[in-house]
Amino acid sequence: MSGWRDNLPEVRGRLVRDEPLGPFTWFRVGGPADVLFLPQDEDDLAQFLQGLDAAVPVTLLGVGSNTLVRDGGVEGVVIRLGKAFAAVEPPKNAKEDGNRIFAGAAVLDAVLAREAGKAGIAGLEFYRGVPGSVGGALVMNAGCYGAETKDVLVEAYALTRDGRRLTLSNTDLGYSYRKSARAAAEPLVFLGGLFEGRPDDPAAIAARMDEITARREQTQPIREKTGGSTFKNPPGNSSWKLVDEAGWRGKPFGGAMFSPLHANFLINTGEATAADLEGLGEAVRADVRAKTGVELEWEIKRIGRA
Repeated sequence: MSGWRDNLPEVRGRLVRDEPLGPFTWFRVGGPADVLFLPQDEDDLAQFLQGLDAAVPVTLLGVGSNTLVRDGGVEGVVIRLGKAFAAVEPPKNAKEDGNRIFAGAAVLDAVLAREAGKAGIAGLEFYRGVPGSVGGALVMNAGCYGAETKDVLVEAYALTRDGRRLTLSNTDLGYSYRKSARAAAEPLVFLGGLFEGRPDDPAAIAARMDEITARREQTQPIREKTGGSTFKNPPGNSSWKLVDEAGWRGKPFGGAMFSPLHANFLINTGEATAADLEGLGEAVRADVRAKTGVELEWEIKRIGRA
């Protein structure tokens, strides 16, 4: 793969070499991408993937809400989608598809919830509490407060690693708790999704979203440098309880800590490295395993070289 960075396909967007990725993540840590690609539009992205050497790794980076970039940076090409992938389209025909709404992969989940509410589409309020973008939600079946992506998704649109366009049904994606079997089996670049809710009064929807916002502010450290929920909930248990009962709530570890407010939120207290954050997570996993026999599984996506 020597010299591959000098033989990249022509693009209309931007190709940036050795771009630090920390500023693109909520943790604000991590090394550079070998190459960062900011495509101008869907065709630009598809043509780039078609022309890129198949041996070059490709990594998608959304808004970086639940992503930890390791200090050594990310090998290959990192793709970040911008404004061209941030459209939200309410239904055009109220009689035929009045409860459906399209959102591009770069749309924030909270924006999707808000725009659906304005259109009188209920059922997507939970996205107000999901810290991320639609692309990430499609990859990991994101959800909270008893609802998740599989409950509202009609179909998703994606590109394969070689630039082919796909339309995938909810069933095609093989959703389970915080996972898509299809996305795990095949590298996909999600472009957006079509969602369906139910009709309701916009004011009632807005009131429910306000309740979600208030609840998050009271129970989660949303103004800290955090990645959201760190570990998936084991069957029949809660990760925050396991972390708390093991004595890690608010306990410093280098520049990292599990939040005193919510014990499943890993936070950068100021000058943490990615190694601090991942090291704390692994120390907690080992301690919980030793004390309870329960294996905590990372929900935060960790990418790159140590």
